[in-house]
Amino acid sequence: MADEEKTVKKAAKKTAVKKAATKKAAAKKATAKVETAVVAEKAAAKKAAAPKADSAVKKLSVTLVRSKHHRLASHKACVAGLGLRRMHQTVQVIDTPENRGMINRVHYMLNVEEV
Repeated sequence: MADEEKTVKKAAKKTAVKKAATKKAAAKKATAKVETAVVAEKAAAKKAAAPKADSAVKKLSVTLVRSKHHRLASHKACVAGLGLRRMHQTVQVIDTPENRGMINRVHYMLNVEEV
């Protein structure tokens, strides 16, 4: 009798473990579906918030008028982030807070005009 009780308890324990494993797998699948939906929503929001290529977008004309050599690494990175590679090169950038921040940091090296 004792052996039969042990085998019944083991079988019950195995089925309980299998049920728990299937519940965990189902929960993982559900969370994966939710995560993919959230990622898709974020991508759609980014796509909708992307600036249009029409004339409504404000642009700035930025010219590098002082050398970037012998400057702080963060200032060189800002100049590179604006797309400037050499002296007297002019680029047009979109007027965003990020670009404005880079321009403000290295304003002493640039000539900026609104387009």
